[in-house]
Amino acid sequence: MSVYALTGSIGMGKSAVAAMFRKEGVPVFDADAEVHKLQQSGSSLVPIIEARFPGTTGPQGVDRQKLGAVVLGHPAELRALEHIIHPAVARAREKFLRRYRARPMVVLDIPLLFEKGPPSSLAGIIVVTAPAWKQRRRVLRRPGMTPAKFKAIKKLQLPDAEKRRRADYIIDTGTTFERTRAAVRRLTACLSRRAGR
Repeated sequence: MSVYALTGSIGMGKSAVAAMFRKEGVPVFDADAEVHKLQQSGSSLVPIIEARFPGTTGPQGVDRQKLGAVVLGHPAELRALEHIIHPAVARAREKFLRRYRARPMVVLDIPLLFEKGPPSSLAGIIVVTAPAWKQRRRVLRRPGMTPAKFKAIKKLQLPDAEKRRRADYIIDTGTTFERTRAAVRRLTACLSRRAGR
């Protein structure tokens, strides 16, 4: 099994590209979705998060707006949260890899791949990119997003140009949906053939 990482800065269209890989039959592990699951009501992590960050959880689990306000722009608090969340995400990722070990290739969708360090034994890194103006427009359309919050998030992320420099493969979402989907299909076919050798 060949394991590829998919990453990209906020608003670059990574989730759309991940969905395209799934449509091509490639199993995709979504780290963000796993984090959401771990923060829902009933998760064993919710009481741990509440103990460390009082007032950030409720009947539905973690209140992401409240928790974000506590950790965004506060590196020590963000690290404390990561120490709670990251080990659980890593365990879920290992379970995913075991489940799909017979497949020729899988994709790990990891937003902060470069920032937090990539997992070992990757066959390659796929970076999703788009022009800065399009990224900004997409992000500011999100509910609850502000220019200041967007700026704070970008400060935590490696610049897009550096991510592209470190990439093995690049998917451009600054073009039409159809062209991006065609690029994903071509890359899937190429990587599947390579994995089959």
